[in-house]
Amino acid sequence: MSKVIADISMSLDGYVTARGVDQEHGLGIGGEAIHAWVLEEPRSPVDEAVLAHSFERTGAVVMGRRLYDIVDGPNGWNDDIGYGHDQNQSAAPPCYVVTHEPPAQVRLASRFRFVTEGIAEAIDQARTAAGDKDVVVMGGANVIDQSLAARLVDELRIHLSPLVLGDGTRLFDLVGPTTLVQREVIESPRATHLTYEVVRD
Repeated sequence: MSKVIADISMSLDGYVTARGVDQEHGLGIGGEAIHAWVLEEPRSPVDEAVLAHSFERTGAVVMGRRLYDIVDGPNGWNDDIGYGHDQNQSAAPPCYVVTHEPPAQVRLASRFRFVTEGIAEAIDQARTAAGDKDVVVMGGANVIDQSLAARLVDELRIHLSPLVLGDGTRLFDLVGPTTLVQREVIESPRATHLTYEVVRD
């Protein structure tokens, strides 16, 4: 059955980017280490399986405008790299961008749709597109926080990196008390992949 899944990599001290995020440093200065489980080669068989399974199950993606500006920027996604990093981009799901105003120009126009009515509408549109596959809210932190605070998420997946950053973009700043049920823990040399069911009141 289709689920709405918030899925993000995070440092041990709760940051999803390092400080200094800009077009040149999409994950902040030194923030790539948060995603070492995906970016460093050779990728472990465990991390490869986690990435491939998530990509295969994803029918649509929701992201915020700041993240979109980075991935559609000159140092962002291309024909070979996109959602799921180096998975088969010809099979990549559509991305729904939560924004106040669509951009004037879109470099990778076939991949993105723009939603100006808020996070709930973006998830609704993504769910329609996804069919029986999952909707993944991939970030940034603000959009994941909004979706959790609005009780729109069924499952939270954290890819916890063995790294302390000390500063950056923190997750959960907008989220009040939330009950989670731990469903799965998968360990690899570069991350602990945590899956939680989100208990809705």
